[in-house]
Amino acid sequence: MTIGTKMQQTIASAESVKANLKTFALETQDQQAKQMYQQLAQTMENVVSSLQSRMNYIEQEEPQYRQGG
Repeated sequence: MTIGTKMQQTIASAESVKANLKTFALETQDQQAKQMYQQLAQTMENVVSSLQSRMNYIEQEEPQYRQGG
């Protein structure tokens, strides 16, 4: 398994966590919990963005790490 494949799996996992947090925020009536879930979802969005940026860098600098490469 290449670094690229591992990074893509990690990004997908982070996106899944973000989606779950957004769902929790929509489903709860507790305003404090809703705010917490929304903040955590935003944090996960930042994580996904950072990981995707790193993935793009890896692919540009190290073509052998490209997914399927």
